[in-house]
Amino acid sequence: MGKDYKEHIEKRTVYSPEGEPIEVDPIKDYFCEDLPEVEKKSSVKIIEDFRNWARSRSLWILGFGTGCGAIEMRPLMTPKFDAYRYGIQWRPTPRQADVFVISGYLSVKTLKRVIRTYEQMQGPKYVMALGSCTINGGMYWDSYNTINRLDHYLPVDVYVAGCMPRPEALLAGFDQLKKIIREGRGYKSNDYAENFDWYKSNQKKIIKDWDMPDYNW
Repeated sequence: MGKDYKEHIEKRTVYSPEGEPIEVDPIKDYFCEDLPEVEKKSSVKIIEDFRNWARSRSLWILGFGTGCGAIEMRPLMTPKFDAYRYGIQWRPTPRQADVFVISGYLSVKTLKRVIRTYEQMQGPKYVMALGSCTINGGMYWDSYNTINRLDHYLPVDVYVAGCMPRPEALLAGFDQLKKIIREGRGYKSNDYAENFDWYKSNQKKIIKDWDMPDYNW
């Protein structure tokens, strides 16, 4: 995300096949600037309960391995722990996932990518934060470029404490997330939509190089 990226998002003029000039503003043309919308629940309780049950049994994960926490996710896919039997599946892109697992410390530059990725996920979506670093900065608590209190920048559904939490702790965290979803409390993404200005204010306090729209759908 250096010089080439900066040039990529600058306004410029291109020409049509007929030679007519066209003004291109990548920030507005490549991204949607609409605000996030609140995910509506079904007014019929049995339908909403069924939806939540189905969501809890099919967690599609986007793993964001920022540090040592990424190592702990790998064993979950092996036969020893076999997360797939719990309905937990890893996906490669934010468009396909509904659980964002942030595993470890976040630098200011990394937080910028995390925000953009979270906002591209379909709702309802959930965030699981692994390790002490996401809670209080961990061993980097006094670092000039590492954040703490992830929930000041993104809504967090489940924190899994530890440095780093073992695979068993991750499975316990997924069980807790499933319980939250089944009980109809898995709408933290609505908090992001309802308190959008507050989250954006916190994000921009520490991200000085803000070269993206406020909402990256």
